[in-house]
Amino acid sequence: MTHFVDMFRKTVVTAMVLCAPIAAPAAMAQTTGASFVESFDKLDTSFWYISDGWNNGAHQNCTWSKDAITVANGQLVLDFRQKQTADRAYTCGEIQTRQRYGYGTYEIRMKAATGSGLNSAFFSYIGPTDKQPHDEIDFEVLGKNTNQVQVNQYISAKGDNEKLIAVPGGADKAFNNYAFIWEKNRLRYFLNGKLVHEVTDPAKIPTHPQKIFASLWGSDTFKDWMGTFAYNGPVSMQVDRIAFTAPGEKCKFEGSVLCTLN
Repeated sequence: MTHFVDMFRKTVVTAMVLCAPIAAPAAMAQTTGASFVESFDKLDTSFWYISDGWNNGAHQNCTWSKDAITVANGQLVLDFRQKQTADRAYTCGEIQTRQRYGYGTYEIRMKAATGSGLNSAFFSYIGPTDKQPHDEIDFEVLGKNTNQVQVNQYISAKGDNEKLIAVPGGADKAFNNYAFIWEKNRLRYFLNGKLVHEVTDPAKIPTHPQKIFASLWGSDTFKDWMGTFAYNGPVSMQVDRIAFTAPGEKCKFEGSVLCTLN
């Protein structure tokens, strides 16, 4: 099950859409964005778009808010807290790249939030709002059980590719490194440098360039998947680093999964 309802996704500022690069041909997923390593010394809003003032649909019980996002001491912090908006009792945080990315290596170092009904997510996504099919590649830590992370991918809105991976010590207890390497004929997921899942069926590998997201959000309705929501005070998802490395390039920072591969 995806946490997106595409009709509710908002278009990034119209000017940004008009300036967006032409999408790569399907089945090629050419890289449109260059390699980067974001260490969050600051939040560059010319590079990152902050979701603010809306939500993804009736299933989401919080409103995206710029006030739920802070950058300090080299970390991005995404908050979930009780704060009334026009139609929601809670606010939550999400950032996304303004650029789209294709085949390559996607990495995050993060500490997930705790709490049933919450989702700490790192993923790539594109969809009808961007005049593209819904393609998506996910790492999602569900706050009901932070001893595991769910990986998944969507191809033209078709999912059902979920797999649960154990996170030794708990995803909310310490920072962990999550990465996926997306290639034309192979998709590999890594946890702390270790290969934990591999997909080689072309029908289960996305093909369209996507934006990169990090988000913390909650739901009252996805009880079977995310658990029964219960608010026990504000919580945070902490991000130490996000990176993308284009195909053929060497590892760009200590701790990158590419440093451990031949």
